[in-house]
Amino acid sequence: MWSRRSTSPVAPQGRGSLALAVLLLAACASTPHRPSHPPEQAAPVAAAASPAAPSQGAGVPAASPTPPPPPPPQAVADFGRAVAVMRGGNESEAELEFQQLALEYPRFAGPDINLGILYRKSGQLDLAEKALRDAVQRNAASAVAWNELGVTLRMQGRFHDSADAYRKAIAADANFAAAYRNLGVLLDLYLGDAPDALAALERYKQLSGEDRPVSGWIAELRHRAAKAAAPEAARGG
Repeated sequence: MWSRRSTSPVAPQGRGSLALAVLLLAACASTPHRPSHPPEQAAPVAAAASPAAPSQGAGVPAASPTPPPPPPPQAVADFGRAVAVMRGGNESEAELEFQQLALEYPRFAGPDINLGILYRKSGQLDLAEKALRDAVQRNAASAVAWNELGVTLRMQGRFHDSADAYRKAIAADANFAAAYRNLGVLLDLYLGDAPDALAALERYKQLSGEDRPVSGWIAELRHRAAKAAAPEAARGG
């Protein structure tokens, strides 16, 4: 029978939420050329309480649910301990920790998001999807949860569902840069929608300040758009 670890709790960071760690679990591209696979960008390891108020992205319906209130101090300590276990590489024990947290604090999405990340890393995509769908059911205003679900759906080859999840992340937080990047990559490489991919990547660059490789990708998309427009302009003339 599982029992909680006796290690000291990790101190909470930032306005009482459970955003205690940042794990970048997917590599970014290293060159300005189009990669053979999408350079997905991971979000902060899930907070049990999501951003205080979702904002509306351009052309995306705003998320209607209200995020849950800040978690109690004991939840912060327990979640911090589980994140420390995860960061320490003990994934089996971290899984048990997050499963227990999901039972103890059913209002918060953070434990399920981290379970989804753990399952995805081990190749258990069906379990990852289930955990992340549980997360968005607990808190549909969590941009982190929607973004991680989008990554998982993309890995399953469900590209339209993945794009929908990224758009819901943007609806929850119009300044959530990772979702714009992931959406732009998906639209270009998998769905063949270069105009919307360009718009998404330009917004990502604006939010993140990243130069390379995204600037090279944007330049290529603009070049392709100009080439596609040239015959139309000639016919119009």
